[in-house]
Amino acid sequence: MLYAWSMMRRVHFFLVLAVLAASSQPQIAIAQANPLAETAIRQVLGQQVADWNRGDVGAFMKGYENSPQTTFVGQTVQYGYATILERYKKVYANPAAMGKLTFAHLAIRVLTSDYAAVTGNFHLQRRPAGGGNADGIFSLLLKKDTLGWKIILDHSSRVS
Repeated sequence: MLYAWSMMRRVHFFLVLAVLAASSQPQIAIAQANPLAETAIRQVLGQQVADWNRGDVGAFMKGYENSPQTTFVGQTVQYGYATILERYKKVYANPAAMGKLTFAHLAIRVLTSDYAAVTGNFHLQRRPAGGGNADGIFSLLLKKDTLGWKIILDHSSRVS
């Protein structure tokens, strides 16, 4: 009896794996090509750059989902839109500290119709009084909802 129970559990396990593998097939097709989603995501990131370079942290943050679960990973892990907004306002308190932002080497991977991953490099051009130039890499997870594509996870690391 114990052997039969163990075999049934194994069969169930492999059935679940088969269902998961089969259900992932449509997502692969979506991930291969979705130029509309890629264009929309590039627009979100382009708007963020424009807002940053105007010195408008509040507008920059509109690219993030306004949710307590929104996550920023840098030197620490911070949760919540309001917490992340306050961090940006504190660290980048004035136009000199903000500098001019550019993104480079963007790679957008549309994972499903509602989720995408983005990787790239950032560069902050700043005078020494503003903290000097800063370069780094980032990875983002975006979710599409009724408001469009929004960042739900941002992992940014300075490399210089």
